[in-house]
Order: sequence, then C-alpha cells, then structure tokens
Amino acid sequence: MIGILGGYGKVGLQAVRVFDNWGKSPLRIGGRNLETARNHLTGEFNDAEWVEVDIENDDSLKNFITDCELIVNCAGPSHRLTSRVAQMCLSHGCHHIDAGFIKDIESMQVPSRSTAVFYSAGAVPGLSGLLPRWLADSFDTVDHLAAYTGGLDRFTPSGAEDYLFGIFDEAENSLNDAGSSPGLKKRSGVSLPFFPRKVNLQPYVDAETKLVSKRLSLRNEEWYLAVDGEQMSAAMEGISAQFYTDATGAVKRLCLATGLDAAGRQTYLNFLVQIKGIRHGNPLTRTLVLQTKGASVVTGSVAAVTGIALLEGKLPFNAGPVASIPEPDTVITRLTEARVISHPKIFDCSINDLLQAVEGEI
Repeated sequence: MIGILGGYGKVGLQAVRVFDNWGKSPLRIGGRNLETARNHLTGEFNDAEWVEVDIENDDSLKNFITDCELIVNCAGPSHRLTSRVAQMCLSHGCHHIDAGFIKDIESMQVPSRSTAVFYSAGAVPGLSGLLPRWLADSFDTVDHLAAYTGGLDRFTPSGAEDYLFGIFDEAENSLNDAGSSPGLKKRSGVSLPFFPRKVNLQPYVDAETKLVSKRLSLRNEEWYLAVDGEQMSAAMEGISAQFYTDATGAVKRLCLATGLDAAGRQTYLNFLVQIKGIRHGNPLTRTLVLQTKGASVVTGSVAAVTGIALLEGKLPFNAGPVASIPEPDTVITRLTEARVISHPKIFDCSINDLLQAVEGEI
C-alpha cells in the first residue's frame, strides 16, 4: 500500500496521478476534506482508498500509516508537519518521502537496511539540487557554477508560509546573505534566456546549495532566485518585519501579491544552470535549460518518482535530502518518462551567449 498525505491538494494530487499512471497500487489517499475529494476525484481513481486524516492527531496519523509500505507526504505547511510524519513512519518501519524539509531528521534513528527517508523532494529544493549535479556528471572537474531558478506562480497559503518560514526563520537559509557566494547582490530587470520577461534576482544559500557545493567541490558559485513579478518583489521588500509580528498577515500579503502578478498570465518555473570546468583535458562551458509549467506539478512529481525509484530498489535505504541521492538521473529520467518534464536541454555555451542567440532569433 502506498499512502499519499495531502493527496487532495495540487501537489498531492499530482503525486497520486504519477503513481496511478505508473501502475503503482494500491493507493491510499489522505486529506482533510473527504467528501469534496470523493465528489470531484473518485471517478479518476476508482481503485484508490480515500481516507480522511488529521496529521496533527497521533491516532489518526497512525491509522493512516498502518499497512503502508511507503508514505509520501505532500501536506503543508511542511515546517509544522514533516517531523511528526517522519517520526511516525520510522516508528512503524515505513518508507517515507517528504516534499518538505524535515528539520530534526538528524535526531531520529533510521533503521539501517530496512527503512528510507528522503525529504526536500520537490521542485525547490529537490530538482533544483539534482539538475546541477546531473549536468556536472559530463565534466571531469567543475570550477564555476551559476544557477537561476524561478518564474511566475501563485502561492497557496501553505506554500507561502513555508516560503517565508524558510527565509526568515531557518538559520541555514538566507536570502540576505550570499553565504558561499560573496559579493552577489540583488539585481532588478535582468534578462535571462527562455524567461518571457525581465526578472528580479535574489542571491540565496540554503542546505541544498551547500550540499551541491560540497559534492562538486565548487570554488566559485552563484545561486539566484528569479522572480517574475513586481508585486511579489515589492511585497518581499517590507514583509520581513511583518512576518515576526503578524505571520498570518504576511502569508496573506504574499498570496495576494503572487496572485496579482500571475493574473492573466501563464505560470511557469524555469531552471537555468551554467557550469564551467574541464572535460577530457579541455575547458568547457555548458548551460542546462529546463522549462516547466509550475512548482506544484513538479513538486508532486518529484516526490512520486522518488518513491517509485525507492520501491524499485534504485535508491539506498538511508535518510537524506533528495538532492543527495547517488545518481541524479534516477529521478530525472523517471520525470521525463512520466512526461512531467521534457528532457533538459544542454547547450555548449554560456548563459550570456545563449541569451544573445535567443534574442537574435526573436
């Protein structure tokens, strides 16, 4: 049995669809509003078991997990829920995939060779950490990395809460300190290839960027979030003070801002990664481009295909973020096979060269 928590929302529902299309069953779909889900979705998943579950209630969560081999948690806000789900799964010997970050996973005891826990299994973090490692596999050594991730999308209240919590309340995450990328600053009105409009760039560092930097032995790196939308950029300028005194108001403000930015426009999430290094003794610059339709679809799909790879014996039984898995292609290939994303495009040139070529075509 595969259980999907938060399976009635956008992220969880996408995970359910990937499992269903892959032929993985039986499925147990859990969420808060059982009747609404049954009325709208039962016809799509006739063989699934629909369960109402309260993640913050131990008995309810325990009953949902019972008899499941794998639990995929797509419920939010993740900063309040992931640790209790992970702990319950481990206590019942159940594999666990979480789209969110499990803050205190180091303090949990993971039974060796019997149970696996992979977290941060989403779009950002998640795929944003796998893609640079995947591109780096074509190099003998890597010297410089520049990554731009972002686009235009609407925040749900849970997504907005997790986003703000990650920025302002997590010591290892920072949008104000470039961390291992000293000298980087905010930039406004920047053109990037395959981004439909100019974006505002924000340097950032988090646990995932640190992991990738260490794995690739980077000496020079640039990590940016790319925001397409003036309303969100303006909201973020003054939202930090509000978050500490009125978190609910800050969440509503961010949701409104992203809703205004996305009104009448196609949402999207782009990944742009440039690596400079050595291949076969020669210098080489490569740029990866991946265009997707939005964070929710990518997040639910990454969580699901990570679970599929685990059940198929392609991942080790241990605990860690999905960006740390031994072979990034294990997830990326399954995403393309599930037709969630197209195969990432690789260009043997820099981002600037690519931008000039794209603008020239236009």
